[in-house]
Amino acid sequence: MSKKRLSVVVTRRLPDAVETRLSELFHVTLRDDDKPMSRSELATAMKSADVLVPTVTDEIDAALISQAGDRLKLIANYGAGVDHIDVATARQRGVLVSNTPGVLTEDTADMTMALILAVTRRMSEGMAVMQSGNWQGWAPTALLGGRVGGRRLGILGMGRIGQAVARRAQAFGMQVHYHNRRRLHGDIEKSLDATYWESLDQMVARMDVISINCPHTPSTFHLMNARRLKLMKPDAVIINTSRGEVIDENALTRMLRAGEIKGAGLDVYENATSINPRLKELENVVLLPHMGSATLEGRLEMGEKVLINIKTFDDGHRPPDQVVPAML
Repeated sequence: MSKKRLSVVVTRRLPDAVETRLSELFHVTLRDDDKPMSRSELATAMKSADVLVPTVTDEIDAALISQAGDRLKLIANYGAGVDHIDVATARQRGVLVSNTPGVLTEDTADMTMALILAVTRRMSEGMAVMQSGNWQGWAPTALLGGRVGGRRLGILGMGRIGQAVARRAQAFGMQVHYHNRRRLHGDIEKSLDATYWESLDQMVARMDVISINCPHTPSTFHLMNARRLKLMKPDAVIINTSRGEVIDENALTRMLRAGEIKGAGLDVYENATSINPRLKELENVVLLPHMGSATLEGRLEMGEKVLINIKTFDDGHRPPDQVVPAML
């Protein structure tokens, strides 16, 4: 007698190849459109499924998890970040949580470097001139940006992505500095030619570029608050491809408007799509719609991780990318 296939509910449209493979292996409910599920739709899915495959746009809090049916045994997140999932409550109810770490490291680091270049070289302002049809030709003093080589880059969070950013920055001739919960091993630090700062305040006050590459946790919420942002040099810029909640967005907007910070490159925002309208009006910012991980290769690798986590669980083993509260 053949084994009954797991019931899997996917909350968003995924690349065709991923959806096809899921359908081959499991009894899968896919989305016909790409709108996020409503809270009631999520609750219904969690009552009927063995496995839920959510994304960062799904808020899986304690109240939802408490309504889940007895069938739900695994939340196989399509993405590395899990701050939208109450992992502790899930664990208490015997629901495992897995994620897709590591596959987006290079893509996100590429986007971080792209934003550093875009902000320091004023690319968005140049594009606006071209799109307006008002360009009158080259001029010696027009849209003068700054040279990236020689600048001090302060990386906040020196995990996989932070280190990948450091390698790219090295190639551009930047001086790499970092602040992390724990200092890197000496060999890694030497290979990156990176200077460690135990004091985040002291590092922030001396950098030309700050790159946010740490996860969002209770301890990192508004880590770059108004007081710390004021420590930045007036000609410094800040880049965030990690989590929007790490920066006090309103304080950042005020300082950018006042010229107290030179510029910003943001791919993530404190309140998801509800971006401060004054921030969107500024010329000295480059704003992207959470594109840091948006490569086809990365999305397929994320899907492969989800598949492996579910298949391993279905075979009676611990998912290789299981997340437990102690990791957060």
